[in-house]
Amino acid sequence: MDRVTKLASERAVVVFTASNCGMCHAVTSLLGELGVNAAVHELDKDPRGREMERELVRRLGGRGPPAVPAVFIGGNLVGGTNRVMSLHLAGELVPMLKNAGALWL
Repeated sequence: MDRVTKLASERAVVVFTASNCGMCHAVTSLLGELGVNAAVHELDKDPRGREMERELVRRLGGRGPPAVPAVFIGGNLVGGTNRVMSLHLAGELVPMLKNAGALWL
């Protein structure tokens, strides 16, 4: 099992970020405001971060950087900022988080 898959399955919501990424901060802030206790992995602070970033780029369809933020819900890659914000605005994010066990209310 690769490291991304292992880390992505450790909690209901896992976010791969970079410490200097404004969009990463926006996504993690949104999740926190919704009451989600996400596991956050800052790739620029992880010794294997570059390897994980390459894997995330591959999973995102090889579109290239930026690979962060990369949000996993229920162990499944949801996507980055645009996808998470679109789901939220459409009213689909909270039900998805509830189904994954990340929210109780």
